[in-house]
Amino acid sequence: LEFYEERGHQRLPSASLVPEDPTVLLTIAGMLQFKPVFLGQEERAHPRATTTQKCVRTNDIENVGATARHHTFFEMLGNFSFGDYFKREAIAMAWELTTQVYRLPPERVWVSVYRGDDEALAIWRDEVGVPESRIVRMGEEDNFWAAGATGPCGPCSELYYDFHPERGAAGADLEDDSRFIEFYNLVFMQYDRDVQGALQPLERCHIDTGMGLER
Repeated sequence: LEFYEERGHQRLPSASLVPEDPTVLLTIAGMLQFKPVFLGQEERAHPRATTTQKCVRTNDIENVGATARHHTFFEMLGNFSFGDYFKREAIAMAWELTTQVYRLPPERVWVSVYRGDDEALAIWRDEVGVPESRIVRMGEEDNFWAAGATGPCGPCSELYYDFHPERGAAGADLEDDSRFIEFYNLVFMQYDRDVQGALQPLERCHIDTGMGLER
């Protein structure tokens, strides 16, 4: 929170676990309180925010107990941009926080990108310097995020910590709980999904990130 405050983000309190949003039962992510902003229904005086949001997992509750990383109740750290910065700045700040503030060894950090997001892959590889051997393209199930069946959504890029780099890059599976844990998700909010499932471009592009505090 202090890191993002120093970079122009306004720290805001956690929203209620029982949201006003009728599309979800409980608050499942830090971005939920900002959905009207992403959809262009509300304006915020400050274009950047950071929060720690209390959440209850309902959208993928089947993962609780099946993996080593999914909790029923958790706190989600996040930074948000409301039409201000986008992929390049979000990626750069996430990498700085990870490697310079948290001091995770850069060589132990892997990255996933949405399969069609050549722009994000190029930023990670060419500007941040992550070797392409540690950047994995993944499909919609893993790297396209939405809070519900309808509403704001977009491709995402996730950061993973490698507990066993000695196993090498060949054949590495980011879903292997014995080796990797995903700890930071950068969502590039670009679309609004309607009830027919069609994606309409948002008027402005936004950033929504999530980092589980317990991870």
